[in-house]
Amino acid sequence: MVPGIVSLAKRPLSERSRSTPESWRRSLADAIRDPNQLLSRLGLAADETRSPKLSQQFPLLVPESFLKRMRSGDINDPLLRQVLPIAEEDAEVAGFTIDALDEATFRKAPGLLHKYEGRALLVLTGACAVHCRYCFRRHYPYSQEPKRLDDWEPAFAALEQDESIHEVLLSGGDPLMLTDERLTTVVRRLESIPHLRRLRWHTRLPIVLPDRVTLEWLDLLTSTRLTSIVVVHANHPHELVADCALALRQLTQSGVMTLNQAVLLRGVNDSAETLVGLSERLIDLGIKPYYLHQLDRVAGTAHFEVPEETGLRLMAELRQRLPGYAVPQYVREVPGEAFKVPLVERSQLIAD
Repeated sequence: MVPGIVSLAKRPLSERSRSTPESWRRSLADAIRDPNQLLSRLGLAADETRSPKLSQQFPLLVPESFLKRMRSGDINDPLLRQVLPIAEEDAEVAGFTIDALDEATFRKAPGLLHKYEGRALLVLTGACAVHCRYCFRRHYPYSQEPKRLDDWEPAFAALEQDESIHEVLLSGGDPLMLTDERLTTVVRRLESIPHLRRLRWHTRLPIVLPDRVTLEWLDLLTSTRLTSIVVVHANHPHELVADCALALRQLTQSGVMTLNQAVLLRGVNDSAETLVGLSERLIDLGIKPYYLHQLDRVAGTAHFEVPEETGLRLMAELRQRLPGYAVPQYVREVPGEAFKVPLVERSQLIAD
């Protein structure tokens, strides 16, 4: 059990501090954007190995809440490693490309990706509250996607015309970078499409900017006729403490199904102890470990890659140490495949 989570869980929502649109926007405005300032705040010297070029192309962005969960004086802190730009990102590595998932092929209308049967994805924004250095959309052409609400009509029309689609995923960037008012407009428009039944939110903001879990957003999740599913993104148990734990508890106590997806990252969570701790903290907060992704081979991320053989060994340890409901599915996304490809040991495949 995570220290502090039990006491938070026992407190009714009415007694907790209420996050407002003003508070999360202020938190975002106060986020750190300079790598040397980030290092200084952690008691670390300016790092000569960071990448000036990529700092401009894919700039650092770290909210104060996420910073406060990092260990001072530790350049290898697993949360810091996820966000600090370094020179290794400049290296050209064979097999690591700009569009590793071939998403351009699946763009059916501006802002609309249709990869899998029965569900489609809306890229609502290119903005995030944190810039994860392993991001699989770090090179995505967000400038080509809709900006004004009227610009989304071709995507909505495409969804209306395809009655095989029952679920829409809201993604980005991060959909929670939009205001609650704008998100409400999008949700109400999707509600008007009769064959849609589910709405899935893919967001990292409850982890890195917990103020964004507002009562207005929770009301939107629970008031729509569409079944709401929230998929958050935490990679390490140290992320799931303090105000983040409280925000996640507010989310799960609202009754909305909440899942977590993580990415297997070298130097961040490539140990059984860390992955077990991550799953246990998620379960204690009422969140189901959903996916552990093998790294998407996007240019600039090769230094994060963990060999698949290591991932399989780690998954074997997780199955030994955790109840089945706490073990995520280890997967790789392969362009053109009809589903996320499970990565399993041959012995496990035979057993299943």
